[in-house]
Amino acid sequence: MSLKFRRLRLQNWKNFLQVEVEIGDRLFLVGPNASGKSNFLDAFRFLRDLALPGGGFRVAIDHRGGVSAIRCLAARRYPDVEIQASLQSSDGALWEYQLAFNQDKQRRPAVRKERVERDRKVLLDRPNDEDKEDAERLTQTYLEQVNVNQPFREIASLFASIRYLHIVPQLVREPDRSVGRTNDPFGGDFLEQIAKTQEKTRNSRLRKILKALKVAVPQLVEIKMERDAKGTPHLRGKHEHWRPQGAWQAENQFSDGTLRLMGLLWAILEKGGPLLLEEPELSLNPAIVRVLPQMFARVQRQTGRQIFLSTHSPDLLSDEGIGLDEVLVLRPSPEGTEATLATRFSEIPALLEGGSNLAEATLPKTRPSDPEQLALGLDLE
Repeated sequence: MSLKFRRLRLQNWKNFLQVEVEIGDRLFLVGPNASGKSNFLDAFRFLRDLALPGGGFRVAIDHRGGVSAIRCLAARRYPDVEIQASLQSSDGALWEYQLAFNQDKQRRPAVRKERVERDRKVLLDRPNDEDKEDAERLTQTYLEQVNVNQPFREIASLFASIRYLHIVPQLVREPDRSVGRTNDPFGGDFLEQIAKTQEKTRNSRLRKILKALKVAVPQLVEIKMERDAKGTPHLRGKHEHWRPQGAWQAENQFSDGTLRLMGLLWAILEKGGPLLLEEPELSLNPAIVRVLPQMFARVQRQTGRQIFLSTHSPDLLSDEGIGLDEVLVLRPSPEGTEATLATRFSEIPALLEGGSNLAEATLPKTRPSDPEQLALGLDLE
């Protein structure tokens, strides 16, 4: 049995005073810079951090700079930060996980409310009597405690399976900078993840990646993984060359686009929970960017995993297969960022009927009011 996100409600979470979003198998976040695209994705990462071994409530809060750094600046009468996730299992069961938190008199993170429901039956409702007798218990969630989360462990497993990816090519090129990293979302341990994968699975994925990569890098004819004398893993690619045997290159000679695309392809071939992607179009040719949504959809039919991503790319959003209910438009306001599915804008369907594509209909809503002033602001006179 598997679970999927179907709704996310945030209150006083970073940019968002209060938002509630219906979620399908894909979600494309669009919005101006600093509107909260990364912070919206970070709500999923926070849930993951709660459930990860070695993580938990206190670690997740501290990693983000404390409660005050998380709480929306527009928060007033209701100061608690709250996340509520609605989930649906493959057998049709509906789950709710709700967590509200603040800080106690010692400025330590403290759970204000934790509630779990399955098909409207309450499985957990905190604070309970034990919490009231011992306030220290409210420094942990039940979600992170295996001795008490058995009735809703499916939720903990889903949250722990969430993966965030935003490959930084320089980290991949210099393995020594990545010593000690594990599950690094920026690719610091990307090569180690590949090397540790069971050989048969690894080789199967690399063959599929090579087939896809040849579209973007036609001269690439072979890729393989090997370790050097120190045990450090390296990716090597063989390129067609004037020499009959071709020429081999290591990852430190790969382009940014090649490394980002390899990381993206490897991630979507993995089985697991929701995949969070930040601007996957970076460093890629527009022709490749335009087919990313098709690639996501094809892989999703095989793996079933959800994909949530942020983007500024008109090429990515030009795909006709993207539905209006898959695009979340973020717009800053004095009372926090508003998050609205494209289906809620009456003018967007009209623009599509008039011949505009999805990018042309939605991205103008995220355009800065006067971007020309950026250049004028550098006038030294």
